[in-house]
Amino acid sequence: MPGVSTQREEQPEAVRLSTALVIDDHPLFCEALSMTLKSAIRVEEIVTAERLEQAIEQIRGGLQPDVVMLDLNLPDVNGLEGLVRLKKIAANVPIIVVSSLAENRIVASAIKAGASGFVPKHSQRDVFLRAFTDIWAGRVYLPDGYVEVSEDDASPQSAEEDAILRLSQLTQQQARILQCVCEGKLNKQIAYDLSIAETTVKAHVTAILRKLGVQSRTQAVLMAQNTHFAKILQDDNKVT
Repeated sequence: MPGVSTQREEQPEAVRLSTALVIDDHPLFCEALSMTLKSAIRVEEIVTAERLEQAIEQIRGGLQPDVVMLDLNLPDVNGLEGLVRLKKIAANVPIIVVSSLAENRIVASAIKAGASGFVPKHSQRDVFLRAFTDIWAGRVYLPDGYVEVSEDDASPQSAEEDAILRLSQLTQQQARILQCVCEGKLNKQIAYDLSIAETTVKAHVTAILRKLGVQSRTQAVLMAQNTHFAKILQDDNKVT
């Protein structure tokens, strides 16, 4: 299976990380993970956050982590929302999901939403080492025992999760256009606001509907409203 290490590997010399951001609301786990990152991965500084909003504020304040370790279930977000919001504000930073929920469907959904790897919580030190080795070699890390799921098995368990996954596939420009559509703007006004051609807006709207799996602008707006799409876009716009 591509991306899955089968043997223990030594850390390559190229992996030298200055800062890691750990987002988890369990203090003891954060402490244990911090020790692993410092001793096995040689990360110089560990910054922690108990909530997603706290992590976002840290990034807005100038924090530039080399990697983010994210638990999917936090006090202020649950599931894929936190991952999608982080990818919007830190698109070039590898995000490794560290979760006790390691079902094949959840792993597949996290990778599809943009995670660079998935490590089950309480994994041994060598597992984290393999994960970093793979990711810094340009591969996606999948946990031992992961079995690729079919389209049916990979289907999200809720309409909200499905919407979040679909919205995560939009480009930044498409996301801005969808927000304008949600505000009731017509193509001509969107083109003016974004300084692009109206034909370009039409092409983007067609692509948006296709990615969201809907037939009309109204359906796209309803899907966006049923998630925290406006908040996701707000995160993206606030980070320069």
